[in-house]
Amino acid sequence: MYAALRNQFQRWLFQLRGPETGVIVLVQRRIFILPTRHGLMFAAMLMLMLTGSINYSLSLGFILTFLLGAMGVNTIIYTYRNLANLRVAGGRARPVFAGDTAHFTVHLENIGDTPRYAVNLTHDKREWETVDIPARTTVSMAAGVPARRRGLLRPGRLTLFTRYPLGLVYAWAYLDLDLRCLVYPRPASPGLPLPAPAMSAGAGSERGTGQEDFSGMRQYHVGDSPRHIAWKLAARAQGLLTKQFSGRAEAELWLDWSVLPAAMGPEEKLSHLARWVIDAHETGLSFGLRLPGKTVEMANADAQRECCLEALALFESAVAKE
Repeated sequence: MYAALRNQFQRWLFQLRGPETGVIVLVQRRIFILPTRHGLMFAAMLMLMLTGSINYSLSLGFILTFLLGAMGVNTIIYTYRNLANLRVAGGRARPVFAGDTAHFTVHLENIGDTPRYAVNLTHDKREWETVDIPARTTVSMAAGVPARRRGLLRPGRLTLFTRYPLGLVYAWAYLDLDLRCLVYPRPASPGLPLPAPAMSAGAGSERGTGQEDFSGMRQYHVGDSPRHIAWKLAARAQGLLTKQFSGRAEAELWLDWSVLPAAMGPEEKLSHLARWVIDAHETGLSFGLRLPGKTVEMANADAQRECCLEALALFESAVAKE
């Protein structure tokens, strides 16, 4: 009961409404300010100075006390202005393997004519990145979030904060952006040996799709292997062309869930399949992936590696839940 009331109060106080899409503008109701430890010590010092000045009727003491007090009030205003009206938008997070750290990019746009200094972004309040944002400029920064398991990772609530200029007050704003990062299964180390490749069947086994004899050029198609691109011709501004070969067909490699030992658990199987995908890509062979309920067709481009790893990351069949 108490926890529910506390969460409801925090949602109302901090304007927490779940992940937000689009651009967020840090208006007054989104920015919160509290004194830091140094700020509390500064306030206590001012009270002592004021008390001493009253007791001993020190004119210079009053002047110094009120001068420092005015400086403290101005510090609150400058700290607030360091975050006010910043425009915040989420960026893209590159896929990572389970056990690594996912870095979620946030774009901060300063639309005003005043630079912003020492703006920090953090996820856990233990580590943060600090940037300065010149006037009329957009700056990118990233928050690191541990990727403990495969699948889609959301960063949750991020904190944008500053203590500029004197560190006497702490101003912050919570960011709940609609961000996600794809987390691949951690590759097994060491993994099982790759299955034996088989020669492709059909007409390609006789001619046209082999790897032995050069047979000509054709226009580049999306997904073609970089190994077959004629880079020398591209350097001469002749466009992207792909080399074609004839002769013996290219070997094909199927990475199949069913060939793994039955004693392995689902996550262990996914880990070994991730290792196979990486190793198969490095060999340059065409390879495909077979999972319960999903098949990734044969290909050998760099995009095939990402496609297979994505399928492993998002695999959620009944077999994996057993």
